[in-house]
Amino acid sequence: MPTNDSAPPMIQSSGKLKNSFDAIVIGSGISGGWAAKELCEKGLKTLVLERGRDVQHIKDYPTANLDPWEFKHRSNITAEQRKENPLITKAAGYGEDNQQFFVSDKDHPYIQEKPFDWIRGYQVGGKSLTWGRACQRWSDFEFTGPERFGYGWDWPIRYKDVAPWYSHVEKFIGVCGNKDGIESMPDGEFLPPFDLNCVEQHMKESFLKNYGNRYLVHARWAHLTQPTDLHLQQGRGKCVARNLCMRGCPFGGYFSSNSSTLPWAMKTGNLTIRPHSVVHSIIYDPKTEKASGVRVIDAITKETTEYFAKIIFLNASTLNSNLILLNSTSSRFPNGLGNDSGVLGKYICFHNYRGWMNGAIDGFEEGYTYGRNPTDTIIANYRNLHKIDADFAGGFTTFAAAYRERGDGNRCPEQIGAKYKDSMTEAGPWHIYAYVQGETIPKKESHVRLSADQKDQWGIPLLITSVGYDDNDDKLLKDFFTQTEEMLSNAGVKIIDHRDSKQAPGLDIHEMGGCRMGNDPKNSMLNEWNQLHACKNVFVTDGACMTSTGNQSPSILYMTLTARAVDHACKELKLGNL
Repeated sequence: MPTNDSAPPMIQSSGKLKNSFDAIVIGSGISGGWAAKELCEKGLKTLVLERGRDVQHIKDYPTANLDPWEFKHRSNITAEQRKENPLITKAAGYGEDNQQFFVSDKDHPYIQEKPFDWIRGYQVGGKSLTWGRACQRWSDFEFTGPERFGYGWDWPIRYKDVAPWYSHVEKFIGVCGNKDGIESMPDGEFLPPFDLNCVEQHMKESFLKNYGNRYLVHARWAHLTQPTDLHLQQGRGKCVARNLCMRGCPFGGYFSSNSSTLPWAMKTGNLTIRPHSVVHSIIYDPKTEKASGVRVIDAITKETTEYFAKIIFLNASTLNSNLILLNSTSSRFPNGLGNDSGVLGKYICFHNYRGWMNGAIDGFEEGYTYGRNPTDTIIANYRNLHKIDADFAGGFTTFAAAYRERGDGNRCPEQIGAKYKDSMTEAGPWHIYAYVQGETIPKKESHVRLSADQKDQWGIPLLITSVGYDDNDDKLLKDFFTQTEEMLSNAGVKIIDHRDSKQAPGLDIHEMGGCRMGNDPKNSMLNEWNQLHACKNVFVTDGACMTSTGNQSPSILYMTLTARAVDHACKELKLGNL
C-alpha cells in the first residue's frame, strides 16, 4: 500500500512556528466543539480544522425566521432537486428551509458496495445544527451487554467511569427531562421537561399497569426549557417551542456547537478556527513515535499546508475519521495510523430505524396541546437487560408520542372559503406514532475501506462503504412491531398500522465504529481514554470510537467521552507523557 511519503506538495510559506499549536481538533461538530471548549478552557492554544464553510450563530441562519409562504416552494423539495440529489434529500428533516446545512451529492461522492446513505453536513458546527437532540444516558447494560451475552467485545469502561462526565456535559448544554429512576436509562442533570399531553399520560399509566416494567418517560432532549445562569452566560435563551430547530435556532434554545461550545472556546482567546480545511492525513513521526501534525488541503485553492501540535483530537464524524486514519499511512503504519490490530475500518454499525407505527385513539376531546413541542416521549428499553429474553441480541429504544390533528378540514367538502376556515378551528381526533431505535451487532464484514483508483476533487481516495443488515435486525424489528402493537392496543389505540421502511443503513445518521475502544491492542484501536494504543497523542472521540451501538441516542456519549478524554490528555501533557 502506498504511504503518505508521496503526499501532495506542501505549501508552508508562513513557517512551522506560525503553524504550530498546543492542540489540533479535526472537525467542529458535536464532539469537535466539545474538544475545542475543553482544550481552550484548560489553556491550550487550539486549532479547529473544518472542511466546510464558516457558519456563525444567528448571522448565518438565513431562514430561521421565515414564514412558510416566504419560501418559493413552501419549504418543500422539488422533483428537480430530488433528481439532482437523490441521496441527501432522503435525510430526516431535509427541506428547502435548511438545505444549506447539508452537502450536495455531486460534490462529495463515495462508493456504495452495499446500499448505505451517508448523510453529511460540512460547515462549522457540522451536524450539530441538524441533529435530533435526544440525550439519553447509557447504562451498564449497554457497556456490558455485548461481552455478557457474547455478541461483541467488552468496553474498557463502565457507567461509573462516565457518569460524572455526563453530568458535566448536561449542565453545560442543557437537557430537559425528568428523574424517573429507571435502571436501563439513568437519570441526569435535567431542566424541567416538556409536559406529557393527556394521551401520553394515559399511555404511560397503561404500560405500567399492564406490564409493570415498561416506562414511557418525558423526553430527555437538549432544549433549554428553563435556562440557568450558565446558559445565559453562553448567550442562549429559552426554547420557545417553534420546532424549527434544523434551520438553526436564533435563540440558542437547543444545543449546537455554533451557539454554545465554539463561542465559549473563542472567548478564552485560545481558539483558531480554519474552515475550508480538508484533512488529508495525520502525520506520524517515527523518531518520537507520535503524531506531529496534520496535513490539510485548502478546499478552495487546493493548496496543501501542514499544521503541528502536541496532541490531536480526531472528530471528523465516524466515517470521515475512519477515512483520515486509513489515509494516514507511513512506513510504520502501512495500513493506517495506529492500525496494528487490523480492525481499522471494520465493525461499522448503526441504529436500526426501519420500524414505524401509527394509530388512533378515541376520547380525550377535552385535551389539547399548545406550541410545537420539539421533543418525543420515550419508551425505555425493556429487552435483554439482566438476561436474554428475546430471540435476538441487543435492545431497542422506542420513541412514541400522541398528537391531535390540526382542525377537521379534511372532512370538509369545501377546500377554500369560510366553511373550510371554520372547520380548521376545530380540533380533530388524537393519533399516536412510534418508531424504533434498535441496537445492531458489530460485524467484521461491515466495513469501510479506501478505493485504490478513485479519488475526490482534493486527490483523496474515495471511501467504499460495505455495511448491511442481518438476521438479528429482522428479529428485533419483528419484536418491536409485536410488542408495541400489543402495548398500544391495551391502551385503547386502534387502527394500528406498521411498516418496515427498508431504508438503507446510514439514513439513521448514527453510524458508529471502525476505530473501537478496547482493553486489548490486538483487537481494538483505542484504550479506555480514547487514545490510539499505538500513537498515544492521537485521540478519537466521535462515533468511530464506539465498541457497540447500544440502543440509546449516541451524541451525548460522544460529548461525554470527549470531555473525559481531554481531561486525561491535559493531565498527561503536564506530566510530559505526551
